[in-house]
Amino acid sequence: MGADEDAVDATDDRVELGLALLERLEHESLSLADVVDRIETVTSDPAVTRTILDRAELRGIIEREDGIVRPKSRQYVRFDQDVITKEGDFSCRRCGSGLSTGYFIDLESGELGPFGSSCIRKVTGRE
Repeated sequence: MGADEDAVDATDDRVELGLALLERLEHESLSLADVVDRIETVTSDPAVTRTILDRAELRGIIEREDGIVRPKSRQYVRFDQDVITKEGDFSCRRCGSGLSTGYFIDLESGELGPFGSSCIRKVTGRE
């Protein structure tokens, strides 16, 4: 493992959650900045972000070249099965807006959210 990976605990749930999110990206390709925007819904720690990107590439989840990321999986988020709606007092994990309805992505490694109605579409690639 590289120095960056050594700095991130192997049991860090954020890494597995980030990898699960990258497996569900609904794009042919994205800029690295757009992928980091998605990962920032899991963590804002640069070491964890690098670890997620490195492990995703090693596991064949993504390919990276010249600032472009190409997801290799075609396991998209299905809104009827993979998105959970909850009522309550939330802040959007992506933009920080106050929410009375939160949308959560149910991934194998845990729930990611809450998101507002437009941010859930952005994170999943529907917008």
